[in-house]
Amino acid sequence: MKKALLLASLIAAAGLAQAQSATYAIDPTHTYATFEIKHFGTSTNRGRFDKKEGTVQFDKAGKSGKVEVTFDMNGISTGSTQFDNHLKSKDFFDVANNPTAKFVGDKFTFSGDKVASVSGQLTLKGKTAPVTLTATNFNCYDNPMLKREVCGGDFETTFDRTAFGVDYGIQYGFSKDIKVIIQVEAVKQ
Repeated sequence: MKKALLLASLIAAAGLAQAQSATYAIDPTHTYATFEIKHFGTSTNRGRFDKKEGTVQFDKAGKSGKVEVTFDMNGISTGSTQFDNHLKSKDFFDVANNPTAKFVGDKFTFSGDKVASVSGQLTLKGKTAPVTLTATNFNCYDNPMLKREVCGGDFETTFDRTAFGVDYGIQYGFSKDIKVIIQVEAVKQ
């Protein structure tokens, strides 16, 4: 009898833990992704990814989750059509052959109840490498207009672009490092 009660308790606890996990859809109107790269050590070139979509599976109690975000590389915008077109060319992102970039993160670390970082795999220009997004801010709140919970924050990472075969300009002294800053909000579904 004790074994049956223990088994029933474990099944109930597993069901309760499963119920704590929720799906959130990334809100494109409150999600903004930018990139920065030093230009000859003099100035910083900046741009953004205007088109993105994704979901987050998030379990606050279990301190775990999974995030999947896809960026439409045709949505690169720097404010200069000429520069945008160069970034989309084979010299950089080869958008004709690699129209999307994708981040899939499944290793969440927490500081207390707040997400501190999300580690996973970034696929860019057909190559995949590990990337960790560090949270500089994170919060969940009940949105009074949507009548739903929204979670999000500000995340950033810096990675070596040559790991993805994006090596144009290295011979001229362009930086290998790209800084990516993402502000994201996701709405509980």
